Amino acid sequence: MSAAPATLDRIRRHLVGLRMPRSLEVLEHLLRQLERGEISALEAIDQLLDEELSLREGRRVKTALKMGRLLSIKTLAGFDFSFQPSLDRNRILTLAGLDFIDRHEVVHFLGQPGCGKTHLAIALAVEAVHAGRSVYFTTLAELISSLAKAEREGTLRERIRFLCRSQLLVVDEIGYLPVVAGGGNLFFQLVNARYERGAMILTSNRGFAEWGEVFGDTVVATALLDRLLHHAVVVRIEGASYRLRRHADLLPDSTAHRQPHASDPPPRRRGRPPKSPAPELNGAA
Repeated sequence: MSAAPATLDRIRRHLVGLRMPRSLEVLEHLLRQLERGEISALEAIDQLLDEELSLREGRRVKTALKMGRLLSIKTLAGFDFSFQPSLDRNRILTLAGLDFIDRHEVVHFLGQPGCGKTHLAIALAVEAVHAGRSVYFTTLAELISSLAKAEREGTLRERIRFLCRSQLLVVDEIGYLPVVAGGGNLFFQLVNARYERGAMILTSNRGFAEWGEVFGDTVVATALLDRLLHHAVVVRIEGASYRLRRHADLLPDSTAHRQPHASDPPPRRRGRPPKSPAPELNGAA
């Protein structure tokens, strides 16, 4: 059974009019399969629509990643959990279920540089994009810079409103660079606007007790943490840097893990110094 040329031409025009380019590409192949009896008419229609839907979904994801500033794509499949034994894999996979977004929670990834905080934050954001959630990624320095610019231009309220649109806001690198004067207050205004209204993922190489130093204001830091820890999931990563795993012997603290060298100074003894031996007494026999 072959389709009449006039009918086939009309189908092609319909696909063009409906903006279904992928369906137009696979139409001939599916018709040949149909004619050979390899698939049924219902299966042909199903495959035609599936191909088109896959193309559109791919475009949607690509656009959403770009709009969310997720230019460097990381995935959970690409994360080496064996390198970070302190990390609970099941806990991360539970977060990938994205229920924390629905609950408007804040996920904190804390650890030294290179331990995988940003990788996990981006991977969860990518999962959210694939699930149809809106995402926006930024570093703290970029975020505060944009808020400060908006404040100078009198558009701070609009900028905060824009940053509240995304269902998930990822703020990377808290504590890496000094925060400019007034930056902590600008960040607080955003956090306060998103509080219990939108989920966040934050990464930091500094403990919460150091946030007063990070933001240059203990009062602002306390107010930030009051909101950011109310509905929070805190994930501490205790491992070393994955990026420097092949150069561990070059790190300052690696001397504790290497064998002593002949040129090394003798180790210093701890505790009180030993008593000096008593001098000999020369007396008459």
